[in-house]
Amino acid sequence: MNQLEMRAVYAQTLIELAEKDERIVLLEADLMKASGTTVFKNLFPERTFNMGVAEANMVGVAAGLSAGGKIPFADTFGCFASRRAYDQFFISANYARLNVKLTGTDPGVASEYNGGTHMPFEDLGIMRNIPGLVVFEPCDPVSLKKLVQQSAYHTGCTYMRLHRKSVTIVYPEDEEFELGKGKVLKDGTDVTLIACGAVMVAEALKAWEILNSEGISVAVIDMHTIKPIDTGLIMQYAEKTGGFVTCENHQTINGLGSAVAETLAENCPTWLKRVGVNDEFGEVGTLDYLKERFGLTAQNIAAQTKELLKKK
Repeated sequence: MNQLEMRAVYAQTLIELAEKDERIVLLEADLMKASGTTVFKNLFPERTFNMGVAEANMVGVAAGLSAGGKIPFADTFGCFASRRAYDQFFISANYARLNVKLTGTDPGVASEYNGGTHMPFEDLGIMRNIPGLVVFEPCDPVSLKKLVQQSAYHTGCTYMRLHRKSVTIVYPEDEEFELGKGKVLKDGTDVTLIACGAVMVAEALKAWEILNSEGISVAVIDMHTIKPIDTGLIMQYAEKTGGFVTCENHQTINGLGSAVAETLAENCPTWLKRVGVNDEFGEVGTLDYLKERFGLTAQNIAAQTKELLKKK
């Protein structure tokens, strides 16, 4: 299958939005090359602001631009977007009911050689706590483009996890998306895999191949929006399959798995296993090594699915 670099698609999407809407502006924390947004600056220098290595200030300025009627997109590594700039994003942007679109790049093991200090396994949990915030993670270039377009005109703040590098295209170019509504990639009746993001949607689809070859009927859902979670779709597949395995490039605490568990516990208690990072810090390594190291693989997803089926 074809691959495209996610950061290039992100930058091009912002350019297309900016060409039609002068309110679109971009803020960076001295990571324009890493984010792939230099092309945006070249076309719209008067709408591009490099705030330097000052992420909290960047978010504060973005809030000010929003208060002035702009639609600001602010980018930095996910570890800084969540941990370092949290208070400014919480108070200056969200509490103030403004319209800042914050992007955290290199989520989880995608940080690779930047190592444990730059490896956000907790950003979904941090951001899920902000009232009214929309939190999402595209899995491929098509979903990235469509969800960024949606977020630009969503009234209120958003937080997007962005895998920067090349990933396999999952969706046809004309696929439509809606924030808060998951997508069924494979249908099945025995168990449901719910995944988010470029790393784990790909692994869930590989796990589907493994399990399908063994005669196990597995549904796969891309739950691109973690907040608000698609309760209706979860309930539909709780009735249909009676069991879930969640798959996330994040701590199993307070991320996708927790969001699904909360939904099931309050509406329809159902068998659940969570595949993710188990209360650990990150470390340096290649993407393949880190996926194996933290159990973020198709083989582990398949193994956990079989364990769940034994209980069912």
